[in-house]
Amino acid sequence: MNRTWTSLLTASLMSLTISAHAATLLVGSYTDGASQGIYRYHFDDKAGQIGPTPLQVVKSVSPSWLVLSADQRQLFAVNETPQGHASSFSISSKGEIKPLNQVVTQGDEPTHASLSRDQRYLFVANYAVNPDPGGSLVVIPVAKDGTLKPVVQQARHKASGVNPERQAGAHVHSLVLSPDGQHLYASDLGADKVFIYRYDGASADHPLTAAIPASVALPPGSGPRHLLFDAKGRHAYLTLEMNAEVVMFDVQDGNLVERQRLPLTERQEAAAKAAGGLHLSADGRFLYVSNRGTANEIVAFSVGKQDGQLTFLQRRPAEGDHPREFALDPSDNFLLVANQKSNQIVVIRRDPRSGKLLETVQTLKQDAPSDLKFIE
Repeated sequence: MNRTWTSLLTASLMSLTISAHAATLLVGSYTDGASQGIYRYHFDDKAGQIGPTPLQVVKSVSPSWLVLSADQRQLFAVNETPQGHASSFSISSKGEIKPLNQVVTQGDEPTHASLSRDQRYLFVANYAVNPDPGGSLVVIPVAKDGTLKPVVQQARHKASGVNPERQAGAHVHSLVLSPDGQHLYASDLGADKVFIYRYDGASADHPLTAAIPASVALPPGSGPRHLLFDAKGRHAYLTLEMNAEVVMFDVQDGNLVERQRLPLTERQEAAAKAAGGLHLSADGRFLYVSNRGTANEIVAFSVGKQDGQLTFLQRRPAEGDHPREFALDPSDNFLLVANQKSNQIVVIRRDPRSGKLLETVQTLKQDAPSDLKFIE
């Protein structure tokens, strides 16, 4: 075999090796400082290494939450600004991201979004720091080419008012669909409730209607934030931001029936209570929850195989300030933490068997990261 063919074969084998351990990491960020918007990185899921330099930077104003379409060829972001927007992007076969269009969300500071299972609508949570008029849920149609159309439906909730500083108005923090796509759940930090809506994709201008029951009440002043379902939709888990607790529910005909509520910290001071995101391992055996504030930890639980109930496993430092969101990589061997206020992404090795978080393998400088999504 001559040198030319040997070189080509070696290059081909190296390419196969790289692709076998490669994933694409998308990072959303706040652009009040040095960040420019959305960053696209290479991630080596064998070594647990990001980058080190971005493959692409897409300019977008404070894209705090990212949503991928089912085929991973379209990307949506909410722009968390005083006058909120939602943005749409295409993703080429080579992974290149290109802006498509942007629409107003008819609300302030959107923090979360999700796509209907049929990919026809983007549901956006307008958090709205100002209590007047407060937060709202909006429905945005998605065209076949991925572009967004104007809002067709909006819903507002009544605030609980328990905490006069943080609950004077409604603050919709997340919108999550059930695995079967039939219900949408709106966690409202300002109302101390999770509101439940039925989804009807056949209705062009009013796809959401209140379910029966229309909501699930949480403890006064607890501040529901993010909700997560297991793969089969039998159980759900919810973070209570202001109480720093995680709630486990059974799911019965769309309703959430509380079975368990556990603390994320043993500390009692309010500054240590700021629950954030939560994610299940791919096999569903372990749940991870972030707690920000002065705690800045990732808390791990094992999940009961039959009943879905949680057992405390580990409390691990996030190695930074304000772990707003985190993600498990496609191999499930690493957990990546977006530490917003310390401007870094921390990669932590994970033991898939025990579920425990091990050593830190990388700390990457990244200004104000807010969300992490993988393209496989």
